[in-house]
Amino acid sequence: MFPTRLDSSIAYDIAKAMMDGFNRHYRLFRTESARAKHRFETADWHGQQRAQRERIEFYDLRVRECSRRLEREFKAGEQPMDIWQQIKLHYIGLLVNHHQPELAETFFNSVTTKILHRSYFQNDFIFVRPAVSTEYIENDEPASRPSYRAYYPTNANLQEVLVRMLRDFDLRLAFADLERDAARVQAAMLAQLRDARLRANFQIQVLTGLFFRNKGCYVVGKLINGFTEFAFALPVLHDRAGKLVVDATLFGEDDLLMLFSFARAYFMVEMEIPSAYVQFLHSMMPRKPRNEIYNALGLAKQGKTLFYRDFLHHLRHSSDKFRIAPGIKGMVMLVFDLPSFPYVFKVIKDFYPPQKDTSREQIKSKYLLVKQHDRVGRMADTLEYSEVGFPRDRFDDELIAEIEKFAPSQLEISDRDGDGLIEVIVKHVYIERRMIPLNIYLQEAFDAGGTEANPRGAAAVQAREQIERAVVEYGNAIKDLVAANIFPGDMLWKNFGITRHGKVVFYDYDEIEYITDCNFRKVPTPRNEEEEMSGEVWYSVGAKDVFPETFGPFLLGNLAVRDAFMKHHADLLEVDFWQGHKERILAGHVFDVFPYDRDKRFNPEPPG
Repeated sequence: MFPTRLDSSIAYDIAKAMMDGFNRHYRLFRTESARAKHRFETADWHGQQRAQRERIEFYDLRVRECSRRLEREFKAGEQPMDIWQQIKLHYIGLLVNHHQPELAETFFNSVTTKILHRSYFQNDFIFVRPAVSTEYIENDEPASRPSYRAYYPTNANLQEVLVRMLRDFDLRLAFADLERDAARVQAAMLAQLRDARLRANFQIQVLTGLFFRNKGCYVVGKLINGFTEFAFALPVLHDRAGKLVVDATLFGEDDLLMLFSFARAYFMVEMEIPSAYVQFLHSMMPRKPRNEIYNALGLAKQGKTLFYRDFLHHLRHSSDKFRIAPGIKGMVMLVFDLPSFPYVFKVIKDFYPPQKDTSREQIKSKYLLVKQHDRVGRMADTLEYSEVGFPRDRFDDELIAEIEKFAPSQLEISDRDGDGLIEVIVKHVYIERRMIPLNIYLQEAFDAGGTEANPRGAAAVQAREQIERAVVEYGNAIKDLVAANIFPGDMLWKNFGITRHGKVVFYDYDEIEYITDCNFRKVPTPRNEEEEMSGEVWYSVGAKDVFPETFGPFLLGNLAVRDAFMKHHADLLEVDFWQGHKERILAGHVFDVFPYDRDKRFNPEPPG
């Protein structure tokens, strides 16, 4: 039976309504991102943090809004499947000349899967793969700006061009000394070129949107000379006098990877063509998956879509099996991985030991807190999925038994699609970048160095250096979390991981609290010999009470670890450190946490 003209009209109207819903979403997303510039100029740091949190919710709000409209006006859930096939075709037609087609396709998927019942849902009705290319999308509106600007300096006028480049961003706040800052950037750029001859194509390309996050904004671009490209970013901060200053020059892929880390909050960037920004950034960071770049730009749903496509591609081109993840098993989360895939999958268990007074909803609320909070490079971002299907033959039997034992409500094994292929369906899962657990990293160093009584010469020296670096990073991670108003709760080494850049990142969120909600106390002085000799806690302890001096016995059993910790981070065992930060946060102070090493700064003095 062929579709009627009336059917086609309904299908077009539904497709148009879905496109209207997406366009409204992206218009609001861009508007909020553009407001970050004013908040930066006026030093509205709390407003910036609040906007970053609220913007995360925009997507789901618009999907619900659009779904309700389609049900109210078109009874979309009752439309036959041939209408839905036409809806998709009309929608593809509306994507022609669209500037965010990949985002609009993902929005279509979100709305469609929300409306259609699972038993009717088929891949024919969604965008399993892109229907419209994002290559060479050009902004053809005369009044609009291009995605990046190019400057063509010479040896004689490089500083002058850098001054013009910074002024072109039209920041409505004066620089303390723009010529000085440009001279510093010039010196750093020439040092990167290493006296190389400037070629005919020598140029600076910078993305036209500034990248705002917390108390800073960043100029992001590349320096091109001959066949060589140098990625760079210029952090711009407020100084103590409230004027602008270029704080550092970050160069190369590693510096940019730290800036765009999965453990940091999302940027706010005003973008007409996000795919052009992703393409530009990927050329600077080829090792960073595109899905993580979309995440960093605040387009988390698109990041999830690309991640899942990459995951399915990897499954098709690999043959190893999912297994229980190495390391100490958690009391709240069941963790598994695929050895060839650089991520871990975390499932909330159905029940917990008595010392874990929590619930599934409480745990999910902690993960949502981390998603919405400033992660300051110290908390891993997570991708949250529901009803994820895996091939049963790729699961280790021991892993299946583990899920059946600890999280049976989260497991279904069936031929869901009726095609004879048995699937493992996990009802709810978090996915994170895989890191080396810090306890395993330290144990490897202990094993390499030998025992205290029988050290292995040079290997022992190297092991102690590795231990000290890890312990210093661990303490720095905790201090960065404190600056972001986060108390990790469970500070054991196993709850932290080492990234490929040697950074320590926290990833166990079920016990985190705001620093401002905690009550930091000293252990009371025993009143008598019986209390002093007691093996039990004899004093009252409230639900949010924290006793920093008690951290030591749990963390510092190894002598090398203890020496490094007491040398660099003994203040973490003192009440005054924690209480002092709590009081400053309550007073409205927003701490500076730099996404680059302090030795890269032009002026190591604290900013404003």
